Amino acid sequence: MLASIKSLALLALAATAAQAAVVTYNWNITYVNANPDGLHERRVIGVNGQFPIPTINVTLGDTLVINVINQIDQPTSLHSHGLFQTGNAQFDGPSMVTQCPIPPGANFTYTIPIEQHGTYWIHGHNRGQYVDGLRGPLIIHNTNETYKYDEEYTIALADWYHTEHEIMLEQYLSIFNPSGAEPVPESGLINQKTDAKFNFVPGKTYRLRIINMSALAMFHFYIDGHEMEIIEVDGIDVERKVVTSFPVTAAQRYSVLVKARADATKNFILHADMDPAMFDVVPPELELKVKGTIVYNETAPLADSGVTDEYEPFNDALLVPVIPETTQLPDQIFPLTAAFSVLNDYSNKATFNDITYVMPKVPTLYTALTTGNLSSNPEVYGKYSHPMVVKHNEWVEIIINNDDPGNHPFHLHGHVFQIVGRSTGKYDPADGPYPGYINSTNPSRRDTVLVPSEENVAIRFKANNPGVWLFHCHIEWHLQAGLATTLIEAPEVMPSVLKIDPTHIEHCKALGIPYRGNAAGNEGLDLTGANVGPDPLPGTFTAKGIVALVFTIISAFLGLATVIWYAREDDAQISAQIAQAKNTEEQH
Repeated sequence: MLASIKSLALLALAATAAQAAVVTYNWNITYVNANPDGLHERRVIGVNGQFPIPTINVTLGDTLVINVINQIDQPTSLHSHGLFQTGNAQFDGPSMVTQCPIPPGANFTYTIPIEQHGTYWIHGHNRGQYVDGLRGPLIIHNTNETYKYDEEYTIALADWYHTEHEIMLEQYLSIFNPSGAEPVPESGLINQKTDAKFNFVPGKTYRLRIINMSALAMFHFYIDGHEMEIIEVDGIDVERKVVTSFPVTAAQRYSVLVKARADATKNFILHADMDPAMFDVVPPELELKVKGTIVYNETAPLADSGVTDEYEPFNDALLVPVIPETTQLPDQIFPLTAAFSVLNDYSNKATFNDITYVMPKVPTLYTALTTGNLSSNPEVYGKYSHPMVVKHNEWVEIIINNDDPGNHPFHLHGHVFQIVGRSTGKYDPADGPYPGYINSTNPSRRDTVLVPSEENVAIRFKANNPGVWLFHCHIEWHLQAGLATTLIEAPEVMPSVLKIDPTHIEHCKALGIPYRGNAAGNEGLDLTGANVGPDPLPGTFTAKGIVALVFTIISAFLGLATVIWYAREDDAQISAQIAQAKNTEEQH
């Protein structure tokens, strides 16, 4: 049996190689005016003067080439979300992790060998540019799909804001937002519109590729009058799982098979309900029930809607990959506790183990490639890049504690990971072995996992992809607030695998960014001048106490400003009275 599977795999590989192509996209990243929700026109980031940006379609075995010209007034970069980039980490995209960003007016080419298939997306990874529109589907077709279907649709879910990201980010990270309330979107979109339609023909089977490209929102997906079979999660084919609804958090992807009905007498609503628990406040004008339409007949009436606030229980850890992968005991375990608190700069920041991520002065990949034997020493990367150094082919486990009232989707670049455990509460290694391991010989695999509030999840993967990979919350506001760490994978073999294109260095020079040495741009372990972040406030303040303290300070400043304002007003009145008296005197 094993020999047969291997033979089939070799035949598939040979067929893939024979059909491989170089697929090129030329992208001029530009500003465009758009009004996708019909409520407010604004400047967005588009491609080639268009918004939404085009979907990328490639096939397993192809080479994807994206020629980028940056025609906006700020640096940019692109991340192909979910792609392994094996031996290709320099094209992964996050600014100051694997590259200097592309300066305004400059060109850059991403060359990506396609080694996997499934449903992915591409988005800006400099600051929060994808919130402003720089995001789109990236679909990788298999040469021989695991499941058969007649047609397919891509369904891209997204939240939408009427204000540009940079303005909202400044407000979000301000000392005047000590509770850390995230900006709430004005709308939810399906395929960047509010009236998406999908034509169904009776009797056909459709593959729906669902992508959540949001900055914050989580959606509950279901279709009136239709069952769905989940067949893919984050690029991993899974055994069929029949569901009536399922949640999709930011950055996650699913494929489902939907069997069209036998007649065309009615049309049906496709639902993507935004989860109100993700928002601190739900404005009364925000429509949480985002809808599209399954159209069998343009003249047919809509079937009665199944609008609900009760959704089917769902556990993605129980999805079974079609291609099995056993797990092994980890060589290293990294417990990470995610939390938010007001730090000593008096703003609300995110931390893993009390460290908030701050970009280093030198892109971390460049540090790994230019510091010789020191590349295996976490100190060379600086405290605030929060480095986790692992050796080649080690098994690595990360136990994520969510010590926050909100839910968090965590994404690992360069890998899919096994979900090997879940439990409630906060896990402390001092309490003994991890209690939440799942007994499975073929654990569920994906690249983005939701960790609910006051729960924990254990993930595991083999460090077989040398490079520097970001691990972070994919709520964009939380990434900008510092909820990230850096995986330094196999630094001892990186120089023999990865080569930096001269264009990378040209961009660093153009932006005045150092491109060699440690996190500070110095030699050895001299981190003088390194970028540093705020730290936890001293003492034993509780979160409520810190918020109360900050509001007290703010109130004191406001009170002082009021006194000064009234004093100035009194001064002005007194000056006016003196001037009037003087004029009266002169008249007499």
